[in-house]
Amino acid sequence: MKDVASQAGVGLKTVSRVVNGEPGVTPETERRVQQAIEALGFRRNDSARVLRKGRTATVGLVLEDLADPFYGPLNRAVEEVARAHGALLINGSSAEDPDRERELALALCARRVDGLIVIPAGDDHRYLEPEMRAGVSTVFVDRPAGRIDADVVLSDNFGGARNGVAHLIAGGHRRIGFIGDQPRIHTVAERLRGYRAAMTDAGLPVAQSWVSLGSTAPARVAAAAAAMLTGPDPVTAVFAGNNRVTVTVVRVLAAHGRPVALVGFDDFELADLLRPGVTVVAQDPATLGRVATDRLFQRLAGADLTPCRIELSTRLIARGSGELPPAD
Repeated sequence: MKDVASQAGVGLKTVSRVVNGEPGVTPETERRVQQAIEALGFRRNDSARVLRKGRTATVGLVLEDLADPFYGPLNRAVEEVARAHGALLINGSSAEDPDRERELALALCARRVDGLIVIPAGDDHRYLEPEMRAGVSTVFVDRPAGRIDADVVLSDNFGGARNGVAHLIAGGHRRIGFIGDQPRIHTVAERLRGYRAAMTDAGLPVAQSWVSLGSTAPARVAAAAAAMLTGPDPVTAVFAGNNRVTVTVVRVLAAHGRPVALVGFDDFELADLLRPGVTVVAQDPATLGRVATDRLFQRLAGADLTPCRIELSTRLIARGSGELPPAD
C-alpha cells in the first residue's frame, strides 16, 4: 500500500478508501490510485482483512447435487446475490448423504464463512447450533432444517402436486400412478401427500401398486413405470415426482403401445419440444436461491429476524402430455 500511495502521490488512508470502496475520494484521485494498483500488481491481503474486520466476505452453499439441472439456476442466483454484496460463494454437493452434508457444512464453517445456505440431506441439524450461536448465519432451502429453529425457503410441494394430479383427474383419469424419489426426503413426502389429497378430494381410491418410491436410477424408475402400465389394473396417467423421474418415464411411454397421460413435478430442458410436450408443475429454483440469499444477507447485516418459513408458489404448465384422455 505504501508503494501504491507513493506512485499515486496520495496518503495511505486514500489508498485504503479506494481499495475498500469507501467515500471521500475524488474520481481523479481514485483513477490515479487504480492506475498505480494495476501498474504495481497490488493485491489486497484478505487474511489481514479478516483479522481486522472479523469477516471473510464468503458464504457457503451445500447442495444435493450440482449436476442436477434443478440446482444450476439456484446456485447461479445465490452466487449473483452474494456477488452483489461483495462476497465470494463456495459450494459443494452432499450427494444426498447426511454424513457428507454435515462434513461439508462444518468444513465451510472451519474456513470461517460468514453464512451458510443448506439444502438438507439429513433430518437432524443440531450439529450447526454451535456455529449459529458463534455468528454463522444459516438459511435452509428446498427442505426444512431438522430439530433446530432456522429460516427456510420452500416451494409449495404439497399444493403443486395436488394441482397437478387434480389436472389429470379433470381430464377424466381415475387410475393415476405416482413415481417418486426416496420417501425420507421432505419434498417427496409432501408431493406424495398432495397426490393422495387430490385423489381423496375426487373420491378416488389409490391402489398400492400405483405408488412407487425409491431411487431415481433409470432402471428402477423404468421398472416401476412398466409395472404400473402392464399390471391387472393399469394406470392411464402418471404423476412423476421430479425431473429425473419424468425423463425416464418419457422414455418408457415412448415405447408403450397406448397413450398414457403424464404430468411431472419440475420443468426440464426441451420439455416443450417433445411430442407431445410434457406438462409440468414448475417451481422457480432461481427465486428460491435469491430469496434465501437475500434473507441470509439481511441477517449478516444485523437484522433482528425471527426464524421463518417462506413458501413460494408453483405453476402448472400444460403442454400436451397431461391433457391426453384416458385410453379406456
